[in-house]
Amino acid sequence: VLARDGARVIALDVPGVREELERTAARLGATPLPLDITAPDAADRIAAAAPDGLGVLVHNAGITRDRRLANMPAERWTPVIDVNLDSVLRTTDELLKGGAVTRGGRIVATASIAGIAGNTGQTNYAASKAGIIGLVRSLGPRAAADHGVTVNAVAPGFIETRMTAAVPFFIREAGRRMNSLSQGGLPVDVAEAVAWFAQPDSTAVNGQVLRVCGQSLLGA
Repeated sequence: VLARDGARVIALDVPGVREELERTAARLGATPLPLDITAPDAADRIAAAAPDGLGVLVHNAGITRDRRLANMPAERWTPVIDVNLDSVLRTTDELLKGGAVTRGGRIVATASIAGIAGNTGQTNYAASKAGIIGLVRSLGPRAAADHGVTVNAVAPGFIETRMTAAVPFFIREAGRRMNSLSQGGLPVDVAEAVAWFAQPDSTAVNGQVLRVCGQSLLGA
């Protein structure tokens, strides 16, 4: 969607899916950047890939390691927090301080309805997404004042993706039925919301979380 709107896109994904990333980037006319977003040099590599600066930075990396809190070992908790929350904080901080995000730029993070309402069996995921909400609300004013950059987030409800396809059927069906449209959302629904944050028309919007959930009953 951003490419459609004229953006020169740098597409990131983990090195393990390099070939798929390169095919997708070629189709979009984008630059592929295989990258572990949790790596210490992640921000430096992103900045190097965009020597003219970043007008829009979208944080969309995310993983799940579901388990009830009473049975949640550190090896399930830590990776989710590291990918979903800590990497956003680290890369955003370093890219802003280094001037890699241009003045008038936009940062858009991906939260979740789970971060607003919680979700049984997803304590780690819900905590990470609640952290994203807190991050954009607290960082937005400072980023605008110090760097001329806005910081917002989208909070998807149940979206039909490869990741959610691995969720048990009854949970997926519950997500669809809680949507006022009686269906799961599509990735393009979220992408269009992100694209709106990137448009000049959203200049006055900062530190906000936009629900993309079909008026889901969760968090209502």
